[in-house]
Amino acid sequence: MKREIVLRLSPKEAADSKLIKSLVAKKMKVAESKVTSIRVVKRSIDARQRIVLVQLHIDAYANVMPPKEKPVEFSYQDVSHKPTVVVVGAGPGGYFAALRLIELGLRPVVLERGKGVNERKKDLALLNRNESVNTESNYAFGEGGAGTFSDGKLYTRSTKRGDFKKVLEVFNFHGASEDILIDAHPHIGTDKLPEVIKAMRQSIINAGGEVYFNTKVTSLIMSDRKIKGVETQGGDKILGEAVILATGHSARDIYYMLDAEGVVLEAKTWAMGVRVEHPQELIDQIQYHSPKGRGDYLPAASYSLSCQIEERGVYSFCMCPGGFIVPAMTSADEMVVNGMSPSRRNSPWANSGMVVEVQPDDIGEFQNKGVLGGLEYQKELERLAFVNGGRGVVAPAQALADFVDGKLSFELPDCSYIPGLVASPLHFWLPENVGQRLRKGFEYFDRRAKGFVTNEALVVGVESRTSSPVRIPRDRVTFQHVQVEGLYPCGEGAGYAGGIASSAIDGEKCAEKVWEFLTGSTLEA
Repeated sequence: MKREIVLRLSPKEAADSKLIKSLVAKKMKVAESKVTSIRVVKRSIDARQRIVLVQLHIDAYANVMPPKEKPVEFSYQDVSHKPTVVVVGAGPGGYFAALRLIELGLRPVVLERGKGVNERKKDLALLNRNESVNTESNYAFGEGGAGTFSDGKLYTRSTKRGDFKKVLEVFNFHGASEDILIDAHPHIGTDKLPEVIKAMRQSIINAGGEVYFNTKVTSLIMSDRKIKGVETQGGDKILGEAVILATGHSARDIYYMLDAEGVVLEAKTWAMGVRVEHPQELIDQIQYHSPKGRGDYLPAASYSLSCQIEERGVYSFCMCPGGFIVPAMTSADEMVVNGMSPSRRNSPWANSGMVVEVQPDDIGEFQNKGVLGGLEYQKELERLAFVNGGRGVVAPAQALADFVDGKLSFELPDCSYIPGLVASPLHFWLPENVGQRLRKGFEYFDRRAKGFVTNEALVVGVESRTSSPVRIPRDRVTFQHVQVEGLYPCGEGAGYAGGIASSAIDGEKCAEKVWEFLTGSTLEA
């Protein structure tokens, strides 16, 4: 006999396997000795009420042995002599596109401007020591993309575009914990994800695909608006039957290159703001409604906050419980921050992007720059943060309550940002349409989560790479660029995803559309 059972338990009860077995037996109306298998298929935490509960979805068996569980497996065929598809970018969009191309019998050639994860780590170490910014190897550029060293969260709402479950299974097959298959908000961790990414690369190579690092694409090869391949900074011409452009939203030179080559672009809504950091203990107390915090049985608490201020959204983004703030600039004259968490989420701080929606008509004089005006506005804010910061990548910061009240901060609390902070009046130099909405948003959030606005917390500037101000438009059905046949804009950089999971889904979907284009067939739903 099999039963699907839902249990809502206290955190302590949810950690007691004997108790769970007893409750399952009662639900199934059998003796405990008759319960042969208990498998948790989904786990979530409900902290909406004063009493925090853990909800477990269980497949339980009694009096019969369960069917033998098959491990997640993928078999990638040899495509060494198959038609070539060029994939620009080795982030989640690019790598998942490459693996799906192999499944469909096409040969991916992946071109990545940055370095592999091992070499990339060395450049990040220099950056965190406030030494130098490598413009091609940093927290944004390199194997695995921005997500590799920026937390590894896998939650997405974009499941209508593809198979989210398969994305999790591919990560699991390549070394991620099985927990990601059952947790409501799966998370690999920035300490674990690099090895998973390397395993994905090896799958591509073993199947006959190719992966090249330090290979920056500088132009498209086109004939009569049909894509033929790409040209690299070194002068090499890489030809293919199609090109998937999965370059990420920080690859600004790609937008400028496309614009110069007459490829149609669109301005779009995006967001910018700051990164906020609290003591994790304080967030635990707020979210779990207890002065004792999370106790022994709950994970580091996260939050998701949003509101409308003066007809623009103000919201949290990329919340990293038990995490760190990191320098995410791609040039030496910029100041950009992001967040990350290790797999155990065990740092004493919690950080999140707090950003304001920016529409194309919000950028003032930068509208005169045309479709790339949003990029110029974004760059200007990052330069402003750099000027108001300290030497190198020392970041400007302000105590949160002081920011809301419009006061100078003469002392700053401890922070996870390794290069260091300098006190700066962000309330004064942030653009008014961003800064004023943030301040009002924080006041609203403090009413929702009492204690959120405090001088124990910091705002650190600036969080400006949540998304791109530019979209590379594509046909809704074919996914090809609206103007260039065989060019497939993909993922965050193209304006069609936001985060690791949705970029991976979009990469798979782009690969499927390439197959349909090249074969003239349609994949079954």
